[in-house]
Amino acid sequence: MSGTSIYVAGDIAQIIVDWSIQGTTPEGYEIDLKGTATDVARLGEDGRWRYVVDNPFGTADMRE
Repeated sequence: MSGTSIYVAGDIAQIIVDWSIQGTTPEGYEIDLKGTATDVARLGEDGRWRYVVDNPFGTADMRE
């Protein structure tokens, strides 16, 4: 995993981001999470981008 891709069409953007989180839970268990997020943002009249869809797991099947 590595990278971010941004695709813009007018006032809509699709953002694809690889992410990872590593650490220890309060109970002492090691965690190592990773995925690819697929998000959608819209450009507001004030020139700022705002998330419309925030999907941290992209197309991953969360039933696994």
